[in-house]
Amino acid sequence: MQIYNSLIRKKEEFKPINDVIGMYTCGPTVYDYVTIGNWRSYILGDLLLRTLKYFDHDVNYVMNITDVGHLTGDNEGDASIGEDRLEKASKREGKTAWDIAEFYEDDFLEGMKEMNLIQPDKLPRATDHIKEQVDIIQKLEKKGFAYKISDGIYFDVKAYEKAGFKYGELSTLDERKEGARVAKNPEKKDLRDFALWKFSPENEKRQMEWDSPWGVGFPGWHVECSAMSMKYLGEKFDLHVGGEDLRSTHHPNEIVQSEGATGQTPFTKYWMHGAFLMVDGGRMGKSRGNAYTIADIEKKGFSPMDLRYFYLTGHYRKQINFTWEALEAAKNARDNLIKNLKLAKGPDEILSPPKEKFQKTLEDDLNIPQALAIMWEVMKSSESAEDKLATVLDFDKVLGLKISEELEKNDEEKISKADKKIIEDLIEQREVARGNKNFQKADEIRDELKQKFGIELFDNENGTSWKIE
Repeated sequence: MQIYNSLIRKKEEFKPINDVIGMYTCGPTVYDYVTIGNWRSYILGDLLLRTLKYFDHDVNYVMNITDVGHLTGDNEGDASIGEDRLEKASKREGKTAWDIAEFYEDDFLEGMKEMNLIQPDKLPRATDHIKEQVDIIQKLEKKGFAYKISDGIYFDVKAYEKAGFKYGELSTLDERKEGARVAKNPEKKDLRDFALWKFSPENEKRQMEWDSPWGVGFPGWHVECSAMSMKYLGEKFDLHVGGEDLRSTHHPNEIVQSEGATGQTPFTKYWMHGAFLMVDGGRMGKSRGNAYTIADIEKKGFSPMDLRYFYLTGHYRKQINFTWEALEAAKNARDNLIKNLKLAKGPDEILSPPKEKFQKTLEDDLNIPQALAIMWEVMKSSESAEDKLATVLDFDKVLGLKISEELEKNDEEKISKADKKIIEDLIEQREVARGNKNFQKADEIRDELKQKFGIELFDNENGTSWKIE
């Protein structure tokens, strides 16, 4: 299997370190609802996991929950400054930071089910691993890779480089200069230095703070991933996955503090980064009103599986543009797939040539769009409906579109809550029209239901019933 390794900036053959593959994905910071941009990154981790399992690999999969220490300064290029996102959300919503973390973590876990993500073997929280983070910082301090200034303990990049290590392999951080988007901190020895432990502000009681050898405070954002990944996967493991936004600072910092603490290189053998999701041709953001969530797409009558299908149409290393029209196209394609698969009486034999082609596309740096195309080649072929079904169900072990579950649903379950309300209102309007002998209006509503939802109406003495064609 060939994957594009961000560490060396090219494709290379995937050779696991051990029999059980160690895999880590950077999870959510639970201060708000997860956006469809975030979900694209988590889908990448899920597709990789499913592919490895499809090829009969054993995988130990870990995803973290960031419930402290992620400061707003990362938007300015320095995650060591700014306000803690959990504390900020606490003020915004009038809840404790702990309640905020619990609420949005629960929402994320529910979203994982809706998006059909395989549950990781471990979902550790940053707040449950303060000791492990302190241990790493102490190791760095003993090796001369950390120093103290007024607001915390910082990683010393120049000392690290003098020891023979390299900084910024994943990005161009070594070329950074003082600039408009990077806040200046005159106490830092080097612009690239970052906080390992932040001191709580004087005369201010934080909701989330802990005792440490250096005083009361909280860990820097980056150190949590080093602590949790190494605790559950070891000092060296195979795969690290995340969005391309983490490639600039978070992941390079994670590498140096991990390798600096243990002396083991490389910390992670293969790094995979997913490209940004664009919205209407531009960047997504709350200030632009386009940071859509699962709830937002459901309000528009789409399902999480429609969104998942949309993600599959773009290669993970290429930006993909979200529009409501594109999501509609994904929904129509998925609906058409299910409709055609219903023609089969049951699965029969998996078609070997298509399966081999499907496997080759997966082995080529997870080329899911091409894998999707092969699935449609099967659907358009002259093979029996039963063999098509068996083959597509096999492919769906990777694609994760819940095809088997969709085929087992009854008609009412296939309609979203939003669509059900529309259907019920239209049927009621039709009943009124019929009662007023406005049969032209009644026929127009019947045609609308058939065109929009594929619904056939049946009038009887007990009222009107319906089914999906």
